[in-house]
Amino acid sequence: MYPPPRKDFIALTLSDPHSHAYNNGKHRRRSCWRKWKQLSRLQRSLILFLLVLLLVLGLFFYPSVSEQWRGWSDKEDWLELNDRGFKVEPSPAAGRAPAPVVQPHLGVAVDPVVLERPKEPHIPVLAKLPTKRKASLGKRGPPSLQKDANVSYFTGGGKQEVAPEEAGEEEEEDKEKTIVSWRGAMIEADRATEPSPSAAAPPPPVNPTAAATLEASSGGAGRLEAVRDAFRHAWKGYKEYAWGHDELKPISKSFSEWFGLGLTLIDSLDTMWILGLKEEFAEAKSWVEKELSFDKNVDVNLFETTIRVLGGLLSTYHLTGEPVFLEKAKDLGSRLMPAFKTPSKIPYSDVNIGKGTAHPPRWTSDSTVAEVTSIQLEFRELSHLTQDPQYQEVVNEVSKLVHQLPGKHDGLVPMFINTNSGQFSHKGVFTLGARADSYYEYLLKQWIQGGKTEDHLLEDYLQAIEGVKRHLVRQTGSSRLTIVGELSHNRFNAKMDHLVCFLPGTLALGVHNGLAGDHMDLAVQLMETCYQMYKQMETGLSPEIAHFSLQGGAGRDVIVKPADGHNLLRPETVESLFYMYRFTKNAKYRDWGWEILQSFNKYTKVPDGGYTSINNVRDPANPGPRDKMESFFLGETLKYLFLLFSDDAELLSPDKYVFNTEAHPLPIWPSPPK
Repeated sequence: MYPPPRKDFIALTLSDPHSHAYNNGKHRRRSCWRKWKQLSRLQRSLILFLLVLLLVLGLFFYPSVSEQWRGWSDKEDWLELNDRGFKVEPSPAAGRAPAPVVQPHLGVAVDPVVLERPKEPHIPVLAKLPTKRKASLGKRGPPSLQKDANVSYFTGGGKQEVAPEEAGEEEEEDKEKTIVSWRGAMIEADRATEPSPSAAAPPPPVNPTAAATLEASSGGAGRLEAVRDAFRHAWKGYKEYAWGHDELKPISKSFSEWFGLGLTLIDSLDTMWILGLKEEFAEAKSWVEKELSFDKNVDVNLFETTIRVLGGLLSTYHLTGEPVFLEKAKDLGSRLMPAFKTPSKIPYSDVNIGKGTAHPPRWTSDSTVAEVTSIQLEFRELSHLTQDPQYQEVVNEVSKLVHQLPGKHDGLVPMFINTNSGQFSHKGVFTLGARADSYYEYLLKQWIQGGKTEDHLLEDYLQAIEGVKRHLVRQTGSSRLTIVGELSHNRFNAKMDHLVCFLPGTLALGVHNGLAGDHMDLAVQLMETCYQMYKQMETGLSPEIAHFSLQGGAGRDVIVKPADGHNLLRPETVESLFYMYRFTKNAKYRDWGWEILQSFNKYTKVPDGGYTSINNVRDPANPGPRDKMESFFLGETLKYLFLLFSDDAELLSPDKYVFNTEAHPLPIWPSPPK
């Protein structure tokens, strides 16, 4: 049994810690160790227990306290950043006044503080105090292609994306995700864009008279001229701030490089010719003759370079007959051929056009199905023009390999294919959106291009459409909109990329070429859905991805999640409107296209030249310009709008031309004699 505690030692433990005396100072010089030894075991255990308890409590409360201090530190850092001003990247417009912030109604937000102190650096107004995070840069394409940002189709915004078979629950889609900026091959993460400007009262239009004229113009000629005006405005920004470079950044009046091949210029060549913009075309042609060179040490994406650059050069040659475009196309085509030197004959995604080497992305040996099956139109046409069969042979081999592969689901294909084994990977996920979309488009268009003689292409297309109807088509609960969703390991997801809106036009094109009439019924229904993706948004512009409610009851059918509300000036809906009007002559399709053009002018047009993609189609007061004009806005969106409004049925007639997936028209070959 422990002896009872001595009162004098209890007094010691409770005394002033800065005083070493008790009992009139008798034990003033005793060492602490002797005092500790004189305590009973119970006293020592009690003291140790209290010390351990205090330590545990301190560790428990430390994270919340430190987080508060860290939060204050972040705020101080951002205040200090504001004091210094943001650094803007060098641009050819260096020395000019800071770029105005685009706002709705074509206006410019003017900061009165900036007016008082014009010599200070421009500091974007942040809608809310940001938190620190690692730099998250992204471009449309694999890392090896980018000079200022690196992402893959597995990553975006600095965040790892799970492989398709691991992407389980639907709630994962609520998290911050990659942004699909896609014509079939790559996924674009948010591209280091400028911070969204703060919400502010929108100023009046820059030119109210011009805006009113555009609004009132309803005739065909007026609408055609409106498209020309839009192209001239976009071209003005590109010519002034990004000439010879890949893409315009209209807000910062600068440019970005992807391949360093003048991407926007080449993508726009045939559009200028079709719109009759002779002066602009002559300037661009001169640049191609004198400046365009493929003899450079740069990695390019096989798919994107094929559909934009090779396709643009080939179509412009056919429209103009100018030999320079064919010569450039031959040079580029030969430099892309190393991509096909793989164990499986499924091409690598990346090619160094200067070194003559090719490789898959650094993070995988897979290519996407869309990127390896959507280069056929261009390579086949190059062989047709040069009488050199090598180009057609390599892409036809890919089509034949994919035709016989196991792993399809009633004609639907997985999204990835391995370049070593030649087999589908990440099986069980099926979509007509990103990574697979143009596979289906090119099945039909190759069949048409080749004079309707290649039965295996038609067989695959018809089987795929039946698979779409059986597995992916649903109707929403209240408005009965028809959608094409996605299937992940037999689980349906009512999610539809804007990219899927190519399908109504493709279905209509098939019916025009003699396929089943019920395809047109589905095309009409899907065209209505794609229009509603614009109509139900406050800006009149579609989100990149829409989710749909399949349950009955009140409320919207079209649901936009926060990460999906951006608009990249995409062409798919107006592409389908063009086909639907050409084949039905129903004027409503023209009216829908006119509404879309007006919304582009209202919310994406930058006063000093160019158009910008936006972050939020649900917020007309603050759509959030992203400082990016995609090359396909000039190459596709405006081209299809012009063709939609044209009364000339022979202008690029679908009976004579087939459009590649970047809207570059290539001639249909005559059918061989029977």
